[in-house]
Amino acid sequence: MNCIFCSIKKDRIILENDDAFAVYDIFPVIKGHMLIIPKKHIINYFDADENTKKQLWKLVDECKNMADKKFTPQGYNIGINCGEAAGQTVMHLHIHLIPRYSGDIENPKGGVRGVIPNKRIY
Repeated sequence: MNCIFCSIKKDRIILENDDAFAVYDIFPVIKGHMLIIPKKHIINYFDADENTKKQLWKLVDECKNMADKKFTPQGYNIGINCGEAAGQTVMHLHIHLIPRYSGDIENPKGGVRGVIPNKRIY
């Protein structure tokens, strides 16, 4: 298997627990953009067992606390792409934790609805 998340270098890991780890995204949309990734290879969120999901969300909270201290954002977007039609390009489950800053875009209304650009503002 040739999965970039299964072979991620240990020195990139910023936080971890028994079942998951976090890294900064190498193509961040904004400063502090992190990925929370299960240690075992799981294609998408709906294939994960309940314990893995619990450990992923626990790590999301820890990453948020770390980002609060390091970057002081005013908000967050959390996203998971499941399947190619949803924009998943790495077929290993990962959660995006994206800090948001006042003024980082002109009008943030709609938030994650922006995955369908003409549906973001309603």
